[in-house]
Formats: sequence, C-alpha cells, structure tokens
Amino acid sequence: MDKREIVARFADAGFLVHHQVVNYISECGGTGVIEGILASLPNGVTVVTPKEVPAMTPLRTDRLDVGVSRTPEILCGREGSSIPLADPESSYAMFRDRYDALAGMLRGRVNPIPIEALVRTGNRFTDQEIGLAGMVTTISTSAKGHRVVEVEDPTGSIKVLFNKNRDGFAEAESIIPDEVIGVKGQLARDSMGRTQMVFSDTLFRPEIPLTNTISPSKEKGKAVFISDIHVGSNTFLPKAWEKFSEWMHERKDIGYLLIAGDVVDGIGIYPDQDKELEIKTIYEQYDHVGDLMAALPDRLKIVISPGNHDAVRGAEPQPALPEEFRRNFPENVTFVENPAVVNIQSVSVLMYHGRSIDDLIKFIPGASYTKPGEIMQAMLKRRHLGPIYGQRTPLLSTDKDALVIRDVPDIIHTGHIHISDVISYRGVLGINAGTWQSQTSFQKLMNITPTPAEAVVVDLFTLAYEKFCFL
Repeated sequence: MDKREIVARFADAGFLVHHQVVNYISECGGTGVIEGILASLPNGVTVVTPKEVPAMTPLRTDRLDVGVSRTPEILCGREGSSIPLADPESSYAMFRDRYDALAGMLRGRVNPIPIEALVRTGNRFTDQEIGLAGMVTTISTSAKGHRVVEVEDPTGSIKVLFNKNRDGFAEAESIIPDEVIGVKGQLARDSMGRTQMVFSDTLFRPEIPLTNTISPSKEKGKAVFISDIHVGSNTFLPKAWEKFSEWMHERKDIGYLLIAGDVVDGIGIYPDQDKELEIKTIYEQYDHVGDLMAALPDRLKIVISPGNHDAVRGAEPQPALPEEFRRNFPENVTFVENPAVVNIQSVSVLMYHGRSIDDLIKFIPGASYTKPGEIMQAMLKRRHLGPIYGQRTPLLSTDKDALVIRDVPDIIHTGHIHISDVISYRGVLGINAGTWQSQTSFQKLMNITPTPAEAVVVDLFTLAYEKFCFL
C-alpha cells in the first residue's frame, strides 16, 4: 500500500501518524491493518505512534527463551463486527461488494468492458480482443463438450464459451457458481449481427500475485495451530490432549495458540447426537474447554474462532463466542469471529473454520476431503473463502462480503474436515490442522479417516513449520 495513501487514511479518520507506523503498515499489510489499528486506539489519541500499535511493541530478546509474546492484533473479524442487514432478503449489497472487490483485482490484467456495452454495441469491437469481469451465474456443458458459463456484472449478463480443445480448459472445468472471473476473448454474433456470446481465449482469477513473497516476522517467536477439539464428544481424546498440554509447558519458545473453530461438539448438531456425547449440556462443554485452556501455560496468547458446532449462529460470518459461555476461560484468550484476520508479530493469519470446503469439494472436479491443501489453494486463487451461495454453507446478508480475501495473508488456517495438511502457495502458508477426536460414526459411513491429535508449529521468524502428533 502506498505510504501517501496510509497517511491520507489516518488523516480522514482525524489522526496524524508517526513515520515508523507508516513504514510498518506499508511492510506488513494494507487497509485491514489500518482498520485494526484505528479500532483499537484509546480515547484522547491524536498522533498514532508505535506505542499505540501492539504489534510494534519491542520484544525483549533476553526473554525469548520463556516464550514472551504480544497480544494478537485483530485486523478483521473483531467481536461485534458482523452486523446483518435489516432486511435479510436483501443480499444485493453483499454480492455487489464481492463483485467490486474481486473485479478490482482483475482490472489490471483484463481491462474489462461493461457487459451492456458488449451486448448493445458489439459491432464496435469487431475482430478485436475484448475483456470482461463477471460473477458466474450458470454453468453448463454444450453438446460438443465445451464449457458454457453465464456471467454478469452490474450492467448486464453474457455467456462465455470455453473450448475443450484449448490449453487451460481444466481451469475452466473448475469454474464454480458465484465466483468472480475475468475473460479475454472474441465476440461471437448471430446471423442478425447481434452479440451472442464470448469465445474465451484466456481465463483469469483474482489470484495471489506471482510477485507475492513470504513475509516472516522480524522477531523470534513460534505459534501452534489446531482446530476441531470437539470437547463433549465421546470420541474426544483426553489423554492426547493431556500430552499436548504437558508438551506446551515444556516448549517455552511457543507464545501463541490459534484454534480454528469447533472447540466443543455442541448439542443437536445432527440427529441422535446425544447418543455420542460424553458431556450433554452446552454450558458444561464450554466450562470444560475453559478448564483445558486454563491448564495451558499462562504465557500463551490464545485466539479462538468459532465453527459450525459452536454455540453461535450457523450463517457466516459467525460472531465470536458469546460472553455467557466464557465464564471458565482464562484472561489470555481472545475471541474472534469466523472468519478473522489476526496479526501476530507482523505475521498476518487468516482464520476460517472451513464449512465451505463441503461445497467446494462438491463443485470442483477432483477435489477431495483427503486433500484439504488443494481446497485452500482454490480459496486463494478465487480470493474468496466460500463463494457458492445456497448450498451447505449459509451466508449472512451483510453490507460487505466478509469472506472476500482482500489482503493477501501470510498464513491461512482452516479446519472442519478433520484431516491435517500443510501447503505453500505463492508465498502463503496453508494449514488445515486436523482434529482432537477419533473417527466418528458419520466419518465411518463416509469412509473418512481423520488425522487426530496433531498440532502444527510455525516459526514466525522463518515461516517454516513442523507437525507434532500426541497419540
């Protein structure tokens, strides 16, 4: 982000900003970092200096051996930030925001022409390559096996044909509903000279830029990533968790623990769940999680986001865990929404539980529960965590689409499918952290073998990772 833009954003909010803060924001992120800083400023501040930015507080290197860590800075997904529209049937604002954000990422590569202009005055573009950016509304296959996709922008809609004999057709086969794509190609007309469709030469996605590189912390520190603890289930693994807790006490170089949802098994999540519960009330389940967190080293900074088994609404973005369930949790726990972006020692972590993985597997050819890394890559390519509307992932109508990946994270952290996997894609580290329960009856029916009792440790100074199993 340009430094002049950073200064202007603070000025618009009524603040002066120290040059060291400007340099920090320029290095580690864009608008998400600024909004996080503005939201955390105490009353009476007129000049934003490094002391007002927790992530810039100097870390005492003489205490690195005992895991000194700073409070994570919440850049997106701060508690109370996902506010539904007054009219839940009116989701136009959310989809328009999605289109504007993702089409903006495509604009420099595609130079899109409004679809209305292509349809109404197509003769102006005879025998020249045109570009468009649109949201996918329908997908079909022609009698000859070509992919036909209808896309729309704020001005109109048009069909795009992807020829099965052209290079890159595999990418066209992976187009899914409601994602935003860019196309370059030629206009096709009917016998009356009217624009009929676009023959695609090249498909573009918002993507992670090829120029993106890893952006590790400038200070030493390590973080542990886990998800899907499922306390309350009779398949929760207490002995493995006890080993993990003891190990965390030994690992004094670790300062952070991030948990991507489903800390409890919940109540009434699926039919006859009560037959598989060890703890049968939701309050007792959360009290036990609080006890587990309190038994961990108090030097840790713990961040918890919810999942579809937690006691919050199912529609995404999900709110942070309500206060009534936090009575047993220690003070070193920070609760965030799902999804959320947190900054730990200038490393940006996008936390998302991952319910949309179910939908992406259904629509992307070759996608599988055994390969969560490929699904995280699909999210990053589309710069969206869950684009498909009306399937298994309920989406809340909000004025901004909270599932758009606006700023490129250093780490994306997911869960939900209980299978551990780590990938690196264009400088972004993708972590799906497995689970802390053994195979459930449902997973047996679906022939899914989970990866239980694993933790992924990331060195924030290098972004190298290690996996540890506690069975």
